[in-house]
Amino acid sequence: MSFRNVKVPNIPGSGASAALVKVALIGGTVVYAALNSIYNVDGGHRAIVFNRIEGIKDKVYPEGTHLMIPWFERPIIYDVRARPNLVESTSGSRDLQMVKIGLRVLTRPLPDQLPTIYRSLGENYNERVLPSIIHETLKAVVAQYNASQLITQREAVSREIRKILTERARNFNIALDDVSITSLSFGKEFTNAIEAKQVAAQEAERAKFIVEKAEQDKKSAVIRAQGEAKSAQLIGQAIANNPAFLALRQIEAAREIAHTIANSSNRVFLQSNDLLLNLQELNFEGTTKLKK
Repeated sequence: MSFRNVKVPNIPGSGASAALVKVALIGGTVVYAALNSIYNVDGGHRAIVFNRIEGIKDKVYPEGTHLMIPWFERPIIYDVRARPNLVESTSGSRDLQMVKIGLRVLTRPLPDQLPTIYRSLGENYNERVLPSIIHETLKAVVAQYNASQLITQREAVSREIRKILTERARNFNIALDDVSITSLSFGKEFTNAIEAKQVAAQEAERAKFIVEKAEQDKKSAVIRAQGEAKSAQLIGQAIANNPAFLALRQIEAAREIAHTIANSSNRVFLQSNDLLLNLQELNFEGTTKLKK
């Protein structure tokens, strides 16, 4: 049986379906191209573009919206803001003491060198470069100082570390904005030695204070004795020159005794002779005589 002469009837609407498929394909292609032909670079970021034919382009794209060829090009965005990196390292000082140093480093990539950074280090450049150069720099710098100098000359040590790190990081197109020592600790033996030294210094200061206090007490006793001797001499001269001075002192003593008895809550009966209250019998020429 031959089907050569059989005529296939035309199906109504088959041409319209084909046109709809073509329109859908073209529309999908346009939408895909529109969505994948632009990209945004946020604030504090820079972008470089990888082309499937040329590779990494040398141009660095600033903040904003940019065009690219869909599928053929792919943007690589870098954060160029300073980021903190905390690194701890254990090193040996010049006097063979183990020192543990914590370092805080603010780093950022050089925007103009982003293509070179991507070619040589990739996107995670911090993890590949910073730990190695920081550990090496810390060991080199700490070995130049004694353990005690690391404490007393901490600012100088920090400046030396920053100087060397800045030069080393510049070789990898990385900028260092700040380097600071966050922690500095020593071995147990050295810590105990420092505490013992401080205790000894405090004891020495205390002994020095005791010696100075004894000297001051001695001088005070001498001055007090000289004052009492001078006072006795003046009183003797006053009595010799004016016999009424002794009578004045007797009046003052009698007044103090009377004041004390008056303020007492107890009743006291004593003779006036015993309390120096026989003021009516005073002789202002220097003698006291009893009434007959």
